[in-house]
Amino acid sequence: MKDTLESALKTSGRVLLEYFNKPVKASQKESQSSIVTEADFASDSVISGIIRKKFPSHNLISEETGFLNNNSEYTWIIDPLDGTSNFASSIPWFGILISLFRKDEPFMGGAYLPVQDILYFAEKGRGAFRNDEPLTIPGNIESKNSLFAFSLDYTDDEAFLNKGIDIYKYIVRNTRNIRSTNSLIDFVYVAEGKFGGCVNLFTKVWDIAAPLLIIEEAGGEMIDIYGNDISFTISGKLMTKNFPVVTGSKEIVKSLRKILI
Repeated sequence: MKDTLESALKTSGRVLLEYFNKPVKASQKESQSSIVTEADFASDSVISGIIRKKFPSHNLISEETGFLNNNSEYTWIIDPLDGTSNFASSIPWFGILISLFRKDEPFMGGAYLPVQDILYFAEKGRGAFRNDEPLTIPGNIESKNSLFAFSLDYTDDEAFLNKGIDIYKYIVRNTRNIRSTNSLIDFVYVAEGKFGGCVNLFTKVWDIAAPLLIIEEAGGEMIDIYGNDISFTISGKLMTKNFPVVTGSKEIVKSLRKILI
């Protein structure tokens, strides 16, 4: 399973590089903040093909092609191009995310940055790695001495937007500064300890399942903006559920949880 996951990540990464920094056709999805390109579909096809060849009886959930339900206890969650808007603008802040669930919990996950050729991998209870080197989030990170990522997409929900702005104000006042790629890079930088934390108000299961496992196995934590733990239930409904998340070292998330609640 690990070999299949890593092979799918790297093979799809090579596909994306064939499209990168060239004119691509993009179309809008659910809002002006969400687009899809031909590269998304090309990457998705390669990943799905690799997984289905090795594990034809497993379920698949992909951002671009939906839920293939084979009634298996194993489900692969695929984001074939995370950071599509960056990719379409020829900005190298993008990558691929794949996680593998047993029932309703991720137990294996990976992220790949093809431009930088960096692969992140985590397995439940066995640690997190960056190009096979162990990842450990420093336990002494303080928010006031940290960079923090914050991402917010278009929304008509005024109350939700205002809550996001309130969180943004808190971060501005209690961290060194804010950075954002609005992509998997924000999450893997948390796992590396480069960012003290990250807030992203619009993510789906394919955006966070692999990063959640990588960050937790590196010693961090991820919760939602209401202070609750993140949980998943494998079904077709999972594809439409939004996860507004906060992640970082356990110490930083503990302090933020008090504010959020």
